[in-house]
This record gives sequence, structure tokens and C-alpha cells, in this order.
Amino acid sequence: MILEMKVPSPGESITEVEIAQWLVADGDYVEKDQAIAEVDSDKATLELPAEVSGTITLKAEEGDAIAVGEVVCLIDTEGKAPEGGTTPEATTPVAVATPKATAPLQEANYATQTPSPAARKILAEKGMDPSNIQGTGRAGRITKEDAVKATPSMGTAPDFGERGQTRSKLSMLRRKVAERLVAAKNETAMLTTFNEVDMAPIFALRKVHKEAFAAKHGVNLGFMSFFTKAVVRALKLFPDVNSMIDGDHKISYDYCDISVAVSGPKGLMVPVVRNAEELSFSGIETEIKRLAIKARDGQITVDDMTGGTFTISNGGVFGSMLSTPIINPPQSGILGMHNIIERPVAIAGKVEIRPMMYLALSYDHRIIDGRESVGFLVAIKEALEDPIALLMDDDIKKALQL
Repeated sequence: MILEMKVPSPGESITEVEIAQWLVADGDYVEKDQAIAEVDSDKATLELPAEVSGTITLKAEEGDAIAVGEVVCLIDTEGKAPEGGTTPEATTPVAVATPKATAPLQEANYATQTPSPAARKILAEKGMDPSNIQGTGRAGRITKEDAVKATPSMGTAPDFGERGQTRSKLSMLRRKVAERLVAAKNETAMLTTFNEVDMAPIFALRKVHKEAFAAKHGVNLGFMSFFTKAVVRALKLFPDVNSMIDGDHKISYDYCDISVAVSGPKGLMVPVVRNAEELSFSGIETEIKRLAIKARDGQITVDDMTGGTFTISNGGVFGSMLSTPIINPPQSGILGMHNIIERPVAIAGKVEIRPMMYLALSYDHRIIDGRESVGFLVAIKEALEDPIALLMDDDIKKALQL
């Protein structure tokens, strides 16, 4: 029996996906639930599992955009597994399309052999070698226009050796990210305000309690739980920051779904910590760890990244000292964390060395005024510099559930 495997819907509002990579070759035997391809949507990269066991026939190439519900491959359930039970998972996958790393070289070789007849005549009249011409036609073919524009070299050009370049199509996810970033810059009145925070109180808390916290909860007591708690507190004090514009209306939320930027194999992902206002320190750390592992393993889903009322981005883990983060639309604000540097600062009239971090708040000035934005960032600074009183209600053991 031949089964037509169709593209399933990855999530609401997604109408098509793009074949990012086939993990099997045409004619391979596949097992049920074996990952046969990676597909990009405009929100995430997902694995496509085989629905049944059998011999596969591919109906699309890498880079093809396939509508949800369209047939992407055929599986012959009467196909036999290779002798010895070897499946494609146990062998090196064979790419269906031309490997991207070698495509430019092959196109260049093809171009030297295939100028159009008109182009070949023009180049012959100019006494020029087609192999020295970079074609702009399909697959690098030298067109008549290329030949007309080509000029013979005067003298001997310096020999710089081989100078290669590669051309690869952006993934659907990357194209969507680019589109959203440009839209955020063009469609919002984005402004950024800055402050700095003395991280010494949090360093002291972590030094004393991190081992007991890890032993009790199975996760580390990181910075993100403190920052998430501080953001939740500030959002309650300044609810306009926890709002969005929808046409001529403002939508405000009585909950805090915090989007947290994490790094994955396909780039930056922004999963959401739901109802962060109801989570403890251990609850926040556990949820962030769960989402980070899913992103690292390529298992993050569209639902994991849908929604969010405010975003926290930690560029400090990559060494960033200061930046102006871009709003994650339709949200109205994003907090940028940066690296922690020991710097001399004035404390009670004396110079002391303290671990300092710059903070940046980018916000949509259409809905958030300067007073709210500055007050919001100051509230975060105050909470981080006095976490015991403002984030733990003066009871460390209760707050950390030790």
C-alpha cells in the first residue's frame, strides 16, 4: 500500500512550511516515527516523523515551500527493510539536493562551459576567456548582457589565490525573524532607556544558598529567576509596560507571560514562561531549563513560543556590554541584560569595586511614556539591589523553599 504523507499543521495561523533538510534519501527504508526531515515554519524548526514503516519516495526538494496538507512524500508499506536490519538512521544520511557547500563550485564550473551563443560570440570578438566571467544567469550561465559588460583586463592582475563565496537561501524562520525585526523598527516608536545595577547583593545570596538550592530543587539558582521576579514586580507597578496596541485600542494583561531569549541550533528562540507572577524562584529556574533544553535539542514547538507580554534578552552571556534590544512585536517592551564587569563605583562617599551590569529597556513610546519607562527600569534596579526585601519579603528560606 502507498501512503501519501502530508504536511501536518505546526500551529495556528501557519499555512506553509519549508523543507530545511531531508534526513533520508529517496528510496531509503524508514521506520515509523523516524525523523525523515527538518521543516521550517515562520516560528520554529520542527522534525517531520514517518507515519508508517516502508520505502520512501520524496516529493519535494530542500528549500521547497510546501503548503500545510500538501503531499511531501510517499511511503510504500510493502517495502522491505535492508538485510541485517540496517536503517538510514544507522548510516550517514545522503542529501537529496546538491550540498550547499559544493554548489557554488559546481555552478562556477558549469558557467565556464555554458555561455549563451550570443555571449560566446561577443566574448570571442573581445578575445576574452569565458572562464574569467562571472555569469548572472540561471545556474551561473553567462548571458549576453554579462558579455557586453565584460571588459578585457589591462596588464596582469595581482594573484590573490582562490577567493570563494557561498550563496544559500535564508530559512523560513530566519526570513520571518528579519521581517518582524524590520516591522518593529518601522511600525513602532521605539526608544531605549538605560541604567546600571549593582549585582553584589545577588552574588552574595547565590554564594550562600546556591548549593542547598540545587540539592533541593535539581536546578541552579541563576540570575534569570531574580530578573524575572524583578520584571514581574515592575510590570505590576507600571501596567502600561504590560500592554499592547491593537489598532486604536490598548490591550492590558493581568498576568505576566515572560518571553525569554535562549540560544538554539537554529538561532535565537524566544519561548514563553507562562504566568511568571505565580512561580517561585525554583519554578522559574525549572521552566527556563526545560525550555532551554527543548530549544537545544530542536524540540521547541510553536506553542512554546506563542504569546508573551514582555521579553527578557540576556546578551551578557555572549559578552555584550551594552545594546539597544529590539521590541518583540506585538509586545511593547524588552529588557536587555548585559555582561557583569567589576568596576569602581562610589558607595557612601567611598570608591569600591562592585560587579556592575548595564540594563537597557527598549519600549514603544506610542503606549509607554518616558515617566513609565524610566520608573519601570528603576523599579527593576531597586529590586535587584535589595532582593531580600523586595523579592523575598525578608524571608530567604521561604522564598527559595529551603
